[in-house]
Amino acid sequence: MKTLRRLVVIGLFVVAATFLIQAIGSSPAPIVQPIAFNHQIHIEGEGLECTDCHPHVEELPSASIPPVSVCEDCHSDEPLTESEEELRLLRFVDEGLEIPWVRIYSVPSHVYFSHRRHVVLGEIECMTCHGDVPLLTAPPPGPLTPLTMDWCMGCHYEQKVTNDCLACHR
Repeated sequence: MKTLRRLVVIGLFVVAATFLIQAIGSSPAPIVQPIAFNHQIHIEGEGLECTDCHPHVEELPSASIPPVSVCEDCHSDEPLTESEEELRLLRFVDEGLEIPWVRIYSVPSHVYFSHRRHVVLGEIECMTCHGDVPLLTAPPPGPLTPLTMDWCMGCHYEQKVTNDCLACHR
């Protein structure tokens, strides 16, 4: 009987250790952007709004990552600061290359999400889903909010809008 108990305890330990190793090993690697974009300087310092760089949130389902031409509106020939990051940006502008930004927020392909529906029709602030991005002095290493089904459904419940499966799943 002692042997059986020992085997059960060892078996449970092995199973627990396996789950722990998988959980640690499956955490996503931090996202590193090509330019350490400082949202705080642009929003608080320059008075820009999210829609100045992400104009499509009000008209399209996708917010889109800003093309280099958006940056070029303010940053063209001479640097405005002594920032190494701005010099890196100016190299992209001078060479006419798009900045290879890495997408941070995404939903599964079977989920339909419309920025226009949420921002314009629902009058939801960007920070509700994206977190305190305006306060960031460097790009986040990953999403600031857990865009999970439970999280979204909780918001729908609070806002008293539909949680019907077909509203988001197509």
